[in-house]
Amino acid sequence: MVRKHVNKGTAPDKGDLPQKTCVACGWPFTWRRKWARDWDQVRFCSDRCRSTGVAKL
Repeated sequence: MVRKHVNKGTAPDKGDLPQKTCVACGWPFTWRRKWARDWDQVRFCSDRCRSTGVAKL
């Protein structure tokens, strides 16, 4: 049985997605669909960074 891709041709290129820098580790991360509703409030790239908290400089 062959699977058909539902969004073939409609998904944006990964390079075109918005990016932010994680406030804990400083690494860039890109938009994810699960963050679509609250992208403005997202500050951390992962649960690990969120539990670590903001880095003290």
